[in-house]
Amino acid sequence: MNSTSTSDVIGRRVEVNGEHATVRFSGLVPPVAGLWLGVEWDNPERGKHDGSHEGTVYFKCRHPTAGSFIRPHKVNFGVDFLTAIKNRYVLEDEPKEEETEQIVIIGNKPVETIGFDSVIKQQSQLSKLQDVSLRNCAVNGAGDKGEIAKACPNIRSIDLSKNLLSSWEEVIDIADQLKHLEVLNLSENKLTSPSSSPSPTGTFSTLKLLVLNRTGVTWAEVLRCASGWPVLEKLYLESNNIIISERPTDVLQTVKLLDLSSNQLIDENQLFLIAYLPRLEQLILSDIGISSIHFPDAGIGCKTSMFPSLQYLVLNDNQIAQWSVMNELDKLQSLHALSCTRNPLTEGSKDAQTTRQFIIARIGQLRTLNKCAIEPEERRGAELDYRKAFGNEWKKAGGHQDPEKNRPNEEFLAAHPRYQALCLKYGAPEDGELKTQQPFLLKNQLLTLKIKYPNQHDQKVIEKQLPGKNGCLSPLFLLLNRWPSHEAAGSRTVHSECGLLQLVSVH
Repeated sequence: MNSTSTSDVIGRRVEVNGEHATVRFSGLVPPVAGLWLGVEWDNPERGKHDGSHEGTVYFKCRHPTAGSFIRPHKVNFGVDFLTAIKNRYVLEDEPKEEETEQIVIIGNKPVETIGFDSVIKQQSQLSKLQDVSLRNCAVNGAGDKGEIAKACPNIRSIDLSKNLLSSWEEVIDIADQLKHLEVLNLSENKLTSPSSSPSPTGTFSTLKLLVLNRTGVTWAEVLRCASGWPVLEKLYLESNNIIISERPTDVLQTVKLLDLSSNQLIDENQLFLIAYLPRLEQLILSDIGISSIHFPDAGIGCKTSMFPSLQYLVLNDNQIAQWSVMNELDKLQSLHALSCTRNPLTEGSKDAQTTRQFIIARIGQLRTLNKCAIEPEERRGAELDYRKAFGNEWKKAGGHQDPEKNRPNEEFLAAHPRYQALCLKYGAPEDGELKTQQPFLLKNQLLTLKIKYPNQHDQKVIEKQLPGKNGCLSPLFLLLNRWPSHEAAGSRTVHSECGLLQLVSVH
């Protein structure tokens, strides 16, 4: 059990054959003799039960198949931070130089040392480290106090994802020794709630980027710790089942990027609680299941006071199906870039290019859509096409080329808030632009041929429909147009097997 006593194992994070778990029980499980550890697996499919055995509950799991009993000698409790650093970054496979004997003075006594050069070389290697990745290295804590600061004083970025850290206190013990730490990734560590007191002042005083994906952290815990992150700019909270339960007050005020992806419990109303973070420029809301966005403080054609600095919004993999969402996004003061792929609105049967044009036309200040720049020519084309596509609807709603008569109803303005602005920009659409083109079908290409017998006054005019293009009427029509006639314009008399025929009209 890696020399860890059984008395302090409850709550510890462990690794068994590559799978991670949390120890929930240590003791006897009759009738089988010997010591057992009860663990709750991160992957519930790895377990066999819910912590019960033969009717006795030894511990509880969140999933009915997440529990197992394991012998202590099969469990890896991990290593301290500095040991993991040495295992990964000290080059043990270099050719060994011949060890030389040195004499150093300790106190007043000379002491002979062997291998002192290799120790200095290792220390030199560690002291140069700035960017460190210890992902999945079974790190369980800081180790001896002060040793990290002595060995690795220049670390600025650490990836500690998927390790065996079990509490925020263990994280603080590591970070407190790294005075230049700017980037910290703690993803996939199941950290217990921090104590009520915030992080010691200065522990994260230089931290700018923090990743807490799949850690199980709650929004309340984030706010509780955030007072210790005075200069934090980027915060990643993906896949934590977060519910935004309260507005950040005097915390997270420096955050420029917030990633809340794959937190399926977040809804539109919860977003209002983070709408006044003053420096928030990038908000990632992919895969949260959202279907609508509304800014109730802003009417048609007005800008919202919410998210005043937001420039880039990511809404990929959601349930957005209504154009009204795009209309609402036009209310954001600073929005320049949007990603909204894999939504019903963008993945439906409509032409993808038309959908892109309509989004561009509806959000006037957008410069980038789905990571593709919007050039001025594309914006002009999109807005003109949008203006034409809904021109007839605009006229029916009360729109008019005469500015004094141009009064579309509220329903149209709510559905197309930018339409009036586009009319001012490009002019109101003319009637000729709005004529509906008939689809190229045979029935739309037929000509009506009206025929009567000039000598039979009682005979009704006969109407026939014949193909007008690429059909048999073309040679006949050409022949009739060339036929010399002194009769009234619009009629022609020709011979047929039935006698004289008069062609009255062709249209």
